[in-house]
Amino acid sequence: MADTQQVDARAERKAAKLAREIDAFSKAHGGAEGQVAYIGQRGARIVLVGEDGGWGDLVAPTYAIAEQAVAKSGITLHESFDGEFAAKVTTGSYEWKRMAGIQVGG
Repeated sequence: MADTQQVDARAERKAAKLAREIDAFSKAHGGAEGQVAYIGQRGARIVLVGEDGGWGDLVAPTYAIAEQAVAKSGITLHESFDGEFAAKVTTGSYEWKRMAGIQVGG
């Protein structure tokens, strides 16, 4: 029983820390929206898109912790990363060069 409580407390602390990071991103970008994606044994990726088009991501150890962090932060959560939500992302020359480099083996 005590082990379960320790795991729960640890998960709660991790979710709270992620929520603070989401809040900081949101404040820095005039608001934010997000999407949670399962990434296998690594956990879940929280993709954040700011109102200014800035974007970033965080990794949570589990999908449940990611959902809990997003809920604590109060941002809008999208089911998928497409359509109007994806169109809000602003990419610059760095991202385009980086994507092109990956495609041509650079």
